[in-house]
Amino acid sequence: MFLTLNPQFGLNNFIFVVYFIQIIMLQRIQSVYLLLASLVIFALFLFPLVHNVYVAGVPSTIKVTGVYQDVSGSQASTQSFVLLIAATAVVAILPLILVFLYKNRKQQMMLCYVYILVVIGYSYWMAQTVKSFTGGADLTTNNFGIGALLSSVSIVLVLAAAKAIQRDEKLVKSADRLR
Repeated sequence: MFLTLNPQFGLNNFIFVVYFIQIIMLQRIQSVYLLLASLVIFALFLFPLVHNVYVAGVPSTIKVTGVYQDVSGSQASTQSFVLLIAATAVVAILPLILVFLYKNRKQQMMLCYVYILVVIGYSYWMAQTVKSFTGGADLTTNNFGIGALLSSVSIVLVLAAAKAIQRDEKLVKSADRLR
């Protein structure tokens, strides 16, 4: 709507935008899966990994950004996880990079599987971080937040993307045989 209503935008710029959208191939289902995987990892900044855990006798919430404790009835950050924040950002950006590797499907598929290994390692690191700050306290299912499941959702989405890439590769090979 904006492109057609703004007379200063020009036809050449409109054609460039349409061409750019075709280049990035966002209509492919694996691109949608990879974008969703990235959004799921970015959601770790919003949702807690564990909550209502007593750290040093104070009810606490642990997110990838740090430990938040009840201080005078409000949540206050008492510990920040700088390395975990940086790693979360990097792990969230990687699927976005994979979207733009669509010209080399074999490499894109291989990097999807490597990304899954990276997310597994990242999940282990998050679990060890939570374990170290809870002091080995017994965590029940009531303590786990949505953030504890998000890395698993990301793995499932990247697996779905890898299968879609594999189907595309198979389709291209069968089309090449027909020529």
